[in-house]
Amino acid sequence: MKLPVSWRASATAAVAAATLLTSGSIAGAASKADVEAAAAPDIPVANVKAHLTQLQSIATANGGNRAHGRPGYKASLDYVKAKLDAAGYTTAIQQFTSSGRTGYNLIADWPGGDTNQVVMAGSHLDSVSSGPGINDNGSGSAAVLETALAVSRAGYQPTKHLRFAWWGAEELGLVGSRYYVNNLSATNRAKISGYLNFDMIGSPNPGYFVYDDDPAIEKTFKDYYAALGVATEIETEGDGRSDHAPFKSAGVPVGGLFTGASRTKTAAQAAKWGGTSGQSFDRCYHSSCDTTSNINDTALDRNSDAVAHAVWELSD
Repeated sequence: MKLPVSWRASATAAVAAATLLTSGSIAGAASKADVEAAAAPDIPVANVKAHLTQLQSIATANGGNRAHGRPGYKASLDYVKAKLDAAGYTTAIQQFTSSGRTGYNLIADWPGGDTNQVVMAGSHLDSVSSGPGINDNGSGSAAVLETALAVSRAGYQPTKHLRFAWWGAEELGLVGSRYYVNNLSATNRAKISGYLNFDMIGSPNPGYFVYDDDPAIEKTFKDYYAALGVATEIETEGDGRSDHAPFKSAGVPVGGLFTGASRTKTAAQAAKWGGTSGQSFDRCYHSSCDTTSNINDTALDRNSDAVAHAVWELSD
């Protein structure tokens, strides 16, 4: 279900106003113009789902998966890169080798902003070999892509420099993101003021989990959801198991969102989020049934909007 734009817009404005007031960046009450200038655009969930449809088609045409070293992964990367190139990004493909196969990371920089202060948002683009990986992690990849395209549509010129990334071989042990971080100089690592990770954000029986790594990034997400009236919990199931981990180990502030994988939703969680207690957040986790039918539209919509909100908020 698509969130009403009026509801989301008022919630975003409330978060933006509170942030401006508490940060001391303005004196007195924020004007309506100030608040609107700070607000991210609504991310159309139909656009995000259209990307998922394309990733599903790519998997179907390439043996049912988009795994590292397989044709479906490279076709997925080519799809994302073409969208970014057309939108005015400077893109680069980083090549590495894992398990005897060639892997690729895709890095996209939005021109402008202070390159000594880089805000990154990323997701892993590979699936497991047993399925198309539409929730894991087409969902995060599509939301990050659509947020990047929204930056272009808005002609957004933030104070900080924006960089987006799609990682290869995450399913083999965070290989692509670790390769990227390990090949940054100490100087360039220090320029990254925050890395936001989005891995599984459309689980069919969703929870709303926020990483508790960097306090400022955590607060950005929690305040956003509080303004929507959606309760959140601290993310523990995937702690250290996704692409934020190499950044965190290198001293980069990290944060992110997650809707749950193989753990079971409790009765208390079902009471506050809906869905089915006693059932996994994603019964198709790492399975062939992780298709476009394995997505909760409301969770995908809310989280895609939250991705954009954090990108705008933290780069302004």
